[in-house]
Amino acid sequence: MRYVMIGAGAVGGTIGGRLHEAGRDVVLVARGAHLQALRTRGLQLDEPGRSRVLRIPATATPGEVDWSPDDVVVMATKTQASADLLDAVADAAPDVPVVCAQNGVANERMAAARFAHVLGICVIIPCEHLEPGLVVTFSGPVPGVLDIGRYPGGPDELATAIAADLTAAGFSSRADPAIMRWKYGKLLVNLGNAAEAACGPDDPDLRELSAAARAEGRECLAAAGIDVVPAPEEKQRRAGFVVRRAVGPHVRHGGSTWQSLQRGTGSVEAAHLNGEIVALGRRHGVATPVNALLLAVVEEMARAGEAPGGRNAAELIAQATRSPASRT
Repeated sequence: MRYVMIGAGAVGGTIGGRLHEAGRDVVLVARGAHLQALRTRGLQLDEPGRSRVLRIPATATPGEVDWSPDDVVVMATKTQASADLLDAVADAAPDVPVVCAQNGVANERMAAARFAHVLGICVIIPCEHLEPGLVVTFSGPVPGVLDIGRYPGGPDELATAIAADLTAAGFSSRADPAIMRWKYGKLLVNLGNAAEAACGPDDPDLRELSAAARAEGRECLAAAGIDVVPAPEEKQRRAGFVVRRAVGPHVRHGGSTWQSLQRGTGSVEAAHLNGEIVALGRRHGVATPVNALLLAVVEEMARAGEAPGGRNAAELIAQATRSPASRT
């Protein structure tokens, strides 16, 4: 089995790099300066206690991959890039299994509209990609938790095989026939990404703002009758595996949305995180002023090229309270 990693940033670089080290065949699909660095210098993967450079084959597009029947696609991009890349994969390898190692719950829906065999991974890896050719993972000795399952549910032999490869690569991984309840649980956690990106991780009122976004999320998911892993169970799954540690000179700055603003990519994935909750709220009559405001703010920041951390959490809480959406 060969893993074609669509996206070789923080998550894709960590997973692809460790699979490569474990002797699995890997191809990275990347772009721009990062792709150039991968081709010329290799992937530098820094973790607690060690740094190494990995020479892994890298291409610019799915169409450049020399596809074989044993390939598996692992989507590791932000969700806003998924549709176009899934179309490109479908053109090149229409029968390939697709694994979504991405935040949110929209990627599996998109993939299932194009491919017969779709799996989801609940990704819990504290990692960062801010410089071309460099990925930093801040958990050790286990880099993270990567549970996997068939979408929308049920047992799956491929999920079991991939979980075994991920375990061999050093992750804590297991096949789960109800993986989407874990991904919805992770969605609730990720509702705070926009708040962190907008206000910065040191804002004294960040926790309150993030908690308000998650409270709206829980209410919307309950109204929709969606099964979600309880927070204590999710916390227990992380315990002993995801352990934040120092990595040389690197400092852990922020999550995926913070990193998008910091790199000036021009887009963020909030429409598929906070926006998922806003859409559910409209459908089920639940007010979502905090998530709607966070979505609008970080998308405005991305369009303007604004650096992360420029907004004030207390002001955003007050603005959401005054919003007409709070009275929906």
